[in-house]
Amino acid sequence: MTFPGAEDGVDTTVGELRCTPELLSTLFLFADLTDAQRTWICERSTLRRVGPGPLFTQGEPARLFWVLVEGEVVTSRRVGTDDVEIARTSQRGVYMGATQAYLGEHAAPTYVNSGRTTRPSVVLELDASVLATVLREWFPMAAHLLEGLYEGMRTSQQRVAERERLLALGALSAGLTHELNNPAAAAVRAVEALRDRVAAMRHKLEFIGSGRMEPATISALIRFQEEAVRRAAKAPALGPLEAGEREDAVADWLDDHGLAGSWDVAPVFVAGGIDVDWLDTVAAAAPEGSLPGAVGWLRYTVETELLLGEIAESATRISHLVGAAAQYSQLDRAPFRDVDLHELLDSTLTMLSGKLAGVRVVKEYDRSLPLVPAYGAELNQVWTNLVVNAVAAMAEQPEGSRELVVRTLRSGECAVVEVQDSGTGIAPQVLGRIFEPFFTTKPVGEGTGLGLDISWRIVTHKHRGSLTVRSRPGQTVFRVELPLVPAPTESDARAEPAEPADPVLSSRVSQPVDGASGRDPRWGEG
Repeated sequence: MTFPGAEDGVDTTVGELRCTPELLSTLFLFADLTDAQRTWICERSTLRRVGPGPLFTQGEPARLFWVLVEGEVVTSRRVGTDDVEIARTSQRGVYMGATQAYLGEHAAPTYVNSGRTTRPSVVLELDASVLATVLREWFPMAAHLLEGLYEGMRTSQQRVAERERLLALGALSAGLTHELNNPAAAAVRAVEALRDRVAAMRHKLEFIGSGRMEPATISALIRFQEEAVRRAAKAPALGPLEAGEREDAVADWLDDHGLAGSWDVAPVFVAGGIDVDWLDTVAAAAPEGSLPGAVGWLRYTVETELLLGEIAESATRISHLVGAAAQYSQLDRAPFRDVDLHELLDSTLTMLSGKLAGVRVVKEYDRSLPLVPAYGAELNQVWTNLVVNAVAAMAEQPEGSRELVVRTLRSGECAVVEVQDSGTGIAPQVLGRIFEPFFTTKPVGEGTGLGLDISWRIVTHKHRGSLTVRSRPGQTVFRVELPLVPAPTESDARAEPAEPADPVLSSRVSQPVDGASGRDPRWGEG
């Protein structure tokens, strides 16, 4: 058997699959070693012929390191119930498996990918401890540099991820404060106005108590008052044009009956559902000379009901916002439970309502979706990142054309959430990189480049789902698929190795990313 790509003059024919220094010199990983070093490695490694089949499996203890000598290998990563191919190559010298053994206690304890051969192949197999010894004893400076680089990347990624979360929390807090301030201010204004109306009504009660009003008149006023309260409770919401027309009619009626302040009283009556026909009934039933007092009394009654309604509406709005905040943060829920995706999405949209000004939000929900086993608070972080990015993508679009569609549906054994925007789309040269950590198209200081990376990790690592994107001018759709079967336990999720994100995006975007060289870093993630 001969190994393609051997250097001229070097016999790499191996009949008994015996590792030799000459063979190792043809593999770029060992090309710069001395013969003595290559001999040392041969004595501690095995050259073996393998048929098509698995070399290592994601999640198993990372004990071995492989170098391809001949054949073809494929690495894949489990996403949900599927194995998604990451890379495929026949390039001699590519390596895989326990590539982080030199990190010692910091090394990933299990294989983070799976690897298999697609045809009869030859691989060089080393124990992980051999690789660790080689790197630490032969190249101590390089090992220290690699370990420092690894730890630095992990630390910086964790810190920037924390900063990303804090920025998102700050934006949400500012939006929530704004949203809470509006109904709170409205309630305060209504209380102040209500205080004045109640004071005026006390004066009316003093007049009634003086005995200067006939009992029949008082009974008639009470009947009209009760009817006015019922009308105010059922008053329909009117458009500006219709409300203006009704106010004109009521003001004319008041003027015709010689009542003062018609332009102040008419808007109150119209808002309370009182029209000219009902006022005619009041005028016909009111005792002679009592119409001005009756109209004044009814005005205070209607205003009081409207103000009480405004206070109730403001309090309800505040309660709804607080409930949405609790739903969003999941502070009162177990971290892993069966969740209603629609509740999570609605709470996120409520929390982000301040950012959605000028955006038409369309909800296309499949209400037949069952509950999904998930980490609710972390999924809300995903929805937040996707919605905020969608709004940013539409920032340059003209008014009236900004549309955000939030869609749910079922696909096989997965629940699907899609976030679609009407922005300009993602450029093809950018599409393949959007899930890379620290990659951002925003100006310096406006983005950390971790929002989508964090979202991808939450969906794929913690929920065994998938996050993909498709884009064209005028429409970008991020699609999240979540298994309907229970996800791993929290302890399983914690066992997921903390490592720099996989640079290969074929499992993250709908279009595969082409190109794989023998030195591609993707092969260092076995």
